[in-house]
Amino acid sequence: MSGKSLHSVCRWTFNAGKGGFVPANIRPAWAADQLSTAGVIGLVKEKIIPRLPEHVQLGYEVHYDTEINEENAAEVADALIDAGMYLAMITPGAHSHFGYGGIASLDPKERKAAEELGIGTVDLAYGPMRKAWHPDPDLAPTLVLWNGSYGYDLATVGIRQMYQNLKESIAGLCKYEEKAGGLMYIGIEPKPNEGHPAMLIPTVASALLLFHRLQEEFGVSKKKKGVNKEFGHTEMIGLDHVYDTVEELDNDGMVHMHLNSQGYNDGIILGGPGKYDIDHGTRVNGMNIAIAGLLAEAGFNRWKGHDMLVRPYDNEEQGIDRIIRSILSWEACAKAAEEVNTKELMAVLSARETAKAEDIMRAAVVTAQKYFDEMYKG
Repeated sequence: MSGKSLHSVCRWTFNAGKGGFVPANIRPAWAADQLSTAGVIGLVKEKIIPRLPEHVQLGYEVHYDTEINEENAAEVADALIDAGMYLAMITPGAHSHFGYGGIASLDPKERKAAEELGIGTVDLAYGPMRKAWHPDPDLAPTLVLWNGSYGYDLATVGIRQMYQNLKESIAGLCKYEEKAGGLMYIGIEPKPNEGHPAMLIPTVASALLLFHRLQEEFGVSKKKKGVNKEFGHTEMIGLDHVYDTVEELDNDGMVHMHLNSQGYNDGIILGGPGKYDIDHGTRVNGMNIAIAGLLAEAGFNRWKGHDMLVRPYDNEEQGIDRIIRSILSWEACAKAAEEVNTKELMAVLSARETAKAEDIMRAAVVTAQKYFDEMYKG
């Protein structure tokens, strides 16, 4: 496996603006008709890679069929190879097409169309995008199923059938991918809400349980199946993404990561439980240091995606800077985690001297910020 630290950037981060209550054209050079999916890779090669430490390897994340499709896939693959990047994650953009449950839908026409979108995603990944995979099979891309279309807003007995539809459809997709080669990782990205008030897979535990049921009911192996760990989605629902990490690692179910944040836990950026999905970049804080320590202890070394939105008031230059800051913030937390004296930490915790444990973690945050400053300036 690669000794590099693996990060990935997302096509959807590079947008002209959110619109709605904030400007839709604050970054005109990033408008869809000005910046293509392949063009983003060129921008990353020119503006981001030179500002990262040499030990950082970048990958790329895309939605099928809005950001990548049969028409532009060859161009995207060539651009990745030229930039020294790899396909890290691909996901069916079901939320762009289906508003009534997608593959869980009670409408058979919608469900069939959503299933076909998933099949197309697998075909594209194993087809024109195959040459852009990392050569190490342990770093093959993840097929992520975001649950944004697997939702509802009516309390009826039909919810149980939606869940059954979901299981059957995901089982079919897993078996299709296995026949295609069985090389990809497959993960579900939990979220408590958006794009529906209620979702079928709201938590990490929900996703882990679903794959357990797929094995029992349909004989789908749990190998290389699990969760796209999304820090911010756990924060939105007021749960603990440190414990989520323990669950994911304990079940060998962490296949991909999204390192964004709602921001509330660093004492500076506002957000958190009960707020909408803000998608800040990675923050330097104690929770991220703890998670980095858990990952290092478990030997996890796969792609860490930055599923973030630059601020609605950022121009293009500031947006690029946000992405760089997010990557460096994680690297700083990971480096600080390496220096935490775990033996001392466990000793004070065993002795119930939790104030001293707090001191150790606070010192690690200070260390991480110093590392960030060094990397950012360097």
